[in-house]
Amino acid sequence: MMSTSNRNRSVTRVMAAVLAAVIPFTGAHAASPNTAKFDVTMTVVPDCTVTAASIDFGTTGLISTAMNGQSNLTVTCTNTTPYNVGLDAGTGAGSSGTTRYMAGSKGGNTDTVKLNLYRTPGAGLWGNTAGSDTQAGTGNGEKQTLTVYGEIPVQNSPTPDSYKSQITATVYF
Repeated sequence: MMSTSNRNRSVTRVMAAVLAAVIPFTGAHAASPNTAKFDVTMTVVPDCTVTAASIDFGTTGLISTAMNGQSNLTVTCTNTTPYNVGLDAGTGAGSSGTTRYMAGSKGGNTDTVKLNLYRTPGAGLWGNTAGSDTQAGTGNGEKQTLTVYGEIPVQNSPTPDSYKSQITATVYF
């Protein structure tokens, strides 16, 4: 039989062997970590978008007083990007430049309704020639609202019908 002291010595030797085998894997002797750096990049180019809401002048009979309405354009451009917003003549028969007409929708109706679009209430006809009759601005990266002021001037009343013109807003940058 083994004496208690021999048994204790054996247990101590076994524990020392186990500890010697475990210590190299505990990180106490681990090598320093290696690192690598990398770039994360992106290029931002000048860019703009424009959206538009319709103008509805409602219903009338005789056009014996001017009718006013307004709409908003929303322009979003990258920060510091200069822009101009133009409005084309529209789709109404006879429209050209800043002279605009709405056309009737019934077949055979050739009547039109004159329409003016302004950059400020009642002044500054809004056209599509940059630097002349467009609305200029500078982008800030957020939505910017521009108001279009519409007017149906006094004129001879056309044939009863629904009148319409489709205007295209363009942002130049």
